[in-house]
Amino acid sequence: MFWQNTPSVVVGKHQNTLAEVNMDFVQANQIPVIRRISGGGTVFHDLGNINYTLIRSVEKDSMLVDFRKFTQPLRDFLETVGLEAYFEGKNNLRVQGKKFSGNAAHVFKQRVMHHGTILFDTDLKVLEKVIQPSQEQYFDKGIKSINAEVTNISTLLLEKTSLKDFKKLMTDFFKDYFQIVDHQRLGADEVESIEKLAASKYKTWEWNVGYSPKYTLQKEVDTAYGRLKTKLYVEAGIIQDITLFIEEKKLIKIENQLKHQPHRKAVLLKLLATDRFSETLVNTLF
Repeated sequence: MFWQNTPSVVVGKHQNTLAEVNMDFVQANQIPVIRRISGGGTVFHDLGNINYTLIRSVEKDSMLVDFRKFTQPLRDFLETVGLEAYFEGKNNLRVQGKKFSGNAAHVFKQRVMHHGTILFDTDLKVLEKVIQPSQEQYFDKGIKSINAEVTNISTLLLEKTSLKDFKKLMTDFFKDYFQIVDHQRLGADEVESIEKLAASKYKTWEWNVGYSPKYTLQKEVDTAYGRLKTKLYVEAGIIQDITLFIEEKKLIKIENQLKHQPHRKAVLLKLLATDRFSETLVNTLF
């Protein structure tokens, strides 16, 4: 499958969403953040990015996940348009020293889904703003994204090519490579099932943020009210423990209010009195 998304951020299954994404920016710009079922790091999608998916059955004793083998068809295709791409690290593709593709996989019994991104003409300025890890404040065992210099391959092609034409060339190559003689579109019943699954899982805060591995957030900030120290422990998206100090004074009442609440800015703002201090305090908890 080749497919595209309107602007969105996609985090890996085992990542801490709040530690990977500039949540203030994506919320201000109404960019959805979605957790996928495969591992790996955070990626940005827009209509200048092409996503590709291969689903295959594998023999019982064979290697289930093999990114080097899985990305070979794409590398072979890029050679036909004058680009020499190479595999690097665990699951990335680079060209001329810059990353243009990240890849991930999900295994179910003897079926494997491989998928990856192809930065063709993505808005790299937005990509840079949405993927801004704040990992120095978060302590967890989640998978960390690795910063890398990225590029759009449209700027590297010898001949100027539209995304539509590039996608057609790639589709024809993959059909020939895998000897595909038939193709199909999703039926109405399949679309309905997908929409139901999206509503019940992939659009929920519980999956996209709350599913993050347990983590500790620790910060010290200077505010108009004095030095504010915060430390909270979160599991399954819920604040299990929290300590708050303002100028060495322990805020016991607020601690008790926030304990066992979702680590979710809108919920915490609503829970506390809407004065300026409450807003300042909640902002330090993210």
